[in-house]
Amino acid sequence: MKTVDKSTRLENAHYEIRGPILEEAMRMEAAGEKILKLNIGNPAAFGFDSPPAIREALAESLLRAQGYSQSKGITDAREAIADYCAYKGMKNVGVGDIFTGNGVSELILMAMQAFLEPGDEVLLPAPDYPLWTAAVSLNGGVPVHYRCDEQAGWFPDVADMRKKVTPRTRAIVIINPNNPTGVLYPREVLEDVAAVAREFDLTVFADEIYDRLLMDGQKHTAFAAVAPDLFVVSMNGLSKSHLATGFRSGWMCMCGEKAHAKGYIEGVNTLASMRLCSNVPAQHIIPLALADRDRPDPLYLPGGKVYERREAICKALEEVDGITAVRPNAAFYVFPKIDIKRFNTTDRDFCFGLLREKKILVVSGSGFNWEQPDHFRIVYLPEPDELRSAARGISQYLSGLETK
Repeated sequence: MKTVDKSTRLENAHYEIRGPILEEAMRMEAAGEKILKLNIGNPAAFGFDSPPAIREALAESLLRAQGYSQSKGITDAREAIADYCAYKGMKNVGVGDIFTGNGVSELILMAMQAFLEPGDEVLLPAPDYPLWTAAVSLNGGVPVHYRCDEQAGWFPDVADMRKKVTPRTRAIVIINPNNPTGVLYPREVLEDVAAVAREFDLTVFADEIYDRLLMDGQKHTAFAAVAPDLFVVSMNGLSKSHLATGFRSGWMCMCGEKAHAKGYIEGVNTLASMRLCSNVPAQHIIPLALADRDRPDPLYLPGGKVYERREAICKALEEVDGITAVRPNAAFYVFPKIDIKRFNTTDRDFCFGLLREKKILVVSGSGFNWEQPDHFRIVYLPEPDELRSAARGISQYLSGLETK
């Protein structure tokens, strides 16, 4: 019989967050070992529940949500999203400019499928959320990574971004707040990125799913709010802000100057129609979820669970010899650096060794398309004592490497 193989389009599509190291962890669990999982940003796995009112609204919506909705989404949900966009200062976003999705992940793939021709280049951050790079590759595009500068607090290196623009470049992706670094970009950085997009006539895709998960008095600025003259595709949703990852409730907004993007928007509309519609019950919770936009999330204030866990992991990592980390101020990730020369290791070897010897699961920085094999990502949602224990395990593991 003929071999049934995967498509060659998957050759450059990787997702190490759920890749080989997770498979090894699952094998170890099946053998009876207990693993401390610091690999996936899934709040429910760590005892974080979505707000009771959201769960009640979802349950109440079921009888009204048995049929398909419009392909873009129910009107009430899109009206609430449009209102939220106006609140964020995003210009020229009406109900017809919004597409709901089964989380932002589906929308990223849809956005790239409608956008790319073979050989088109897209500028992506390094490190990035790897689905973006995979989505570009899967749809015939060429991912080109601009550097985020660790020495500058992980902000995008705009000079590097500009240097990497070629005649084939069509778009810039910006992830703000960033995953995996947990860093929020200030308005002046966004303005510098907008200047590059303006200079080279580029579309901007803004992944803003963590826009409400902020600490230390930070305020998020929507990219579309600083560049109303550009065509910006903004993505957001409830998965993280409302601890509702399993509900799969996201949206994509066509913002700013759209006169020259009618063909692209028509393509997105075709794809949205082909998948019929997004999860209808989850659409019904969007108006209620976005009605609390002025309320700071107590989880991210001093004394709140996420804030205190950020404090626990950052302080614990400061005590680990051979590890440094930029302090995150958003989301629930930190992206530490390993002194790989001192320990004669790579990020992937470190992650596998840490799992096998200390039963701690993290993700290598290479999995986020970082250029050097010297970082890893920690999800700091477990209890503070577990995070401190993880830091001790990392320290012990590195000490063992040094004596080998």
